[in-house]
Amino acid sequence: MERDTFIIMVFCLVSEQMDILRKSYKIRHGGFAPALSDEEVITIEICGEFFKHSTDKDLFNYFKAHYQDWFPALGDRTSFVRQAANLWQFKALIWQQIVKHAEQSFASLQVIDTIPVSVCQWIRGIRDKCFPTVADYGYCAAKDLHYYGFKVGLRCSRLGMITSAALLPARPHDVNFSEELASGGGNTVLGDKGFLDPFRQQLLEDRYGTRLIVPKRKNMKEQTQQLFDKATAKVFRKVRKVVETVGSHLTERFNLNKIRVRDLWHFQSRLIRKILAHTVAVFLNLQLGRKPLDLDGLVLN
Repeated sequence: MERDTFIIMVFCLVSEQMDILRKSYKIRHGGFAPALSDEEVITIEICGEFFKHSTDKDLFNYFKAHYQDWFPALGDRTSFVRQAANLWQFKALIWQQIVKHAEQSFASLQVIDTIPVSVCQWIRGIRDKCFPTVADYGYCAAKDLHYYGFKVGLRCSRLGMITSAALLPARPHDVNFSEELASGGGNTVLGDKGFLDPFRQQLLEDRYGTRLIVPKRKNMKEQTQQLFDKATAKVFRKVRKVVETVGSHLTERFNLNKIRVRDLWHFQSRLIRKILAHTVAVFLNLQLGRKPLDLDGLVLN
């Protein structure tokens, strides 16, 4: 579709979700209503992220230059950025409502993984003033990467829609977050070898009825989980790749590793914005009968 059509579809979707939220939540407790509506702000954020304008400055300048007639109340950047940041909770609620509407919240088969997110260069970590008490050094074995920052834990449905996300400390091993990422999802959750721990897996099944399936390491002698036939194992490997594709979208298209802010509140706001933009794109693909994770083909350049 054309960019103009995409913006209209996103605005209609956001407006529909905000109307639902207003029945249960009061967005403002006093003062004058902003000239630029909340629906317009969130639409600009989602579309700007999807068009690969990942910073506030870039997406504001893009819409100011090309869509000022569509958003006539789009004034100065400072007001826009402040209003956008204050809406982060509603962006999170819209994300969850879309996931629920797509019937992916409790999909029977889901997959978990973590993404390393650096907040500055490795050598600057010890003296950098960003997140001095919360960011830490970490290591990603899959990418053989040492970094300073956080982890983002993801749980995705087999269609590639992000059903849950959490900002995690970088230093602890992934296995420590098995319960946090896998609980509350489907009956079966797939993970990579970083989540291999028979005790935690059994505990997760006993507590929540969620079965966490993790491939064995080659040097393991004992059989720790049920053997599957080749067809089932092939399906599971294919589903596990879904979360890798989603992680690639977040890091490459949505520039997850280039969030440059100085406090955790603004960092979480940017993270929610990127997750919402990804979720909206997947949802529109499903509505249009397209492959859910074909983001490049959704909008014509």
